[in-house]
Amino acid sequence: MTLKESLTPNEMIRLYAIGAFPMANELTGEIEWYYPNIRAIIPLDNYNIPRSVRQLIKRNYFQVKYDTNTMEVIRNCAKRERTWISPELIDYYYEIYKLGYVHSVETYRFNRLVGGLYGISIKGAFFGESMFSFEENASKVAFAHLIYHLIERKFKLLDVQFLTKHLQMFGAIEITLVEYNSLLKRAYETDTTFL
Repeated sequence: MTLKESLTPNEMIRLYAIGAFPMANELTGEIEWYYPNIRAIIPLDNYNIPRSVRQLIKRNYFQVKYDTNTMEVIRNCAKRERTWISPELIDYYYEIYKLGYVHSVETYRFNRLVGGLYGISIKGAFFGESMFSFEENASKVAFAHLIYHLIERKFKLLDVQFLTKHLQMFGAIEITLVEYNSLLKRAYETDTTFL
């Protein structure tokens, strides 16, 4: 199911809040909103951090920061041969970033941004959007830190949109829309913020 709606900041937040997410068509650039019946999440009470990632975190191989270079993270996520993150969508993300809804986890090596991820945060729900890595495991370390951070902040939902092998290694599962809406309700009853 796709939803064609206005991309004003208020409309974007309203649509994210019900669990929809935008993607630009790779060929036309047209932005559409998606609201699938099967949702992929990472249960914050039953996740997995791969051993190799835990070792990198223990060694402090990457420096990890939050929200220090969010728009650059988004632009780097779009730097691939095929992408749903169009220049127009980046501009729209900037508008809701200014309102405080877009957040990033970034990994640095020798003060150079080498990986990271971004998403939208509304109360106790985090809607993961995309990640990038210029160095092996840089995005995985960022993702592990995201999980730890959301648990510490008492988040109830980590939405990852689609199930992939990469996300399955962190414990991602698919749930029905009914289960998803129940988690959303709990998340919005939680008085927390990303930072």
